[in-house]
Amino acid sequence: MIAEIVGDLGPWSWWILGFILLGAELAAPGVFLIWIGLAALTIGAASIALWDSPYWGWHVQFILFAALSVIITLIGRRLYGSQDRNSDQPLLNRRGESLVGRTATLSEPIREGRGRIRLDDTWWSVTGPDLPVGMRVRVAEWTGSELIVEPVA
Repeated sequence: MIAEIVGDLGPWSWWILGFILLGAELAAPGVFLIWIGLAALTIGAASIALWDSPYWGWHVQFILFAALSVIITLIGRRLYGSQDRNSDQPLLNRRGESLVGRTATLSEPIREGRGRIRLDDTWWSVTGPDLPVGMRVRVAEWTGSELIVEPVA
């Protein structure tokens, strides 16, 4: 059935598939279908030249389409993914890292290396040298779950 449809439409079946995939990329952008659509358009262009060749059957076309889809996708992702994406907010969604360098007052003393501070609207567990309540500390590092602090001189 697929062979009959491809045979009836001729090389234009690849063009139709390619434009459908490119249109789907516009409807649901994710920069994935564009590469497969380009592969279909490329096979369509090759089909125009090779349609009457005895070795250009639908089997060969589908194998080349699959291989070309993978190759174009890998090349496209490499080119598209290598672009520098500088952000005006590089620490967005990395809240702990954004706290490094800030100073705060200890809300609870640091005893046996553990204490608490309040920064903005959040209480944070901190580790550092033993210090009394009210001491000013600077956030030196963020470990993922707690802040490492040092006294402000």
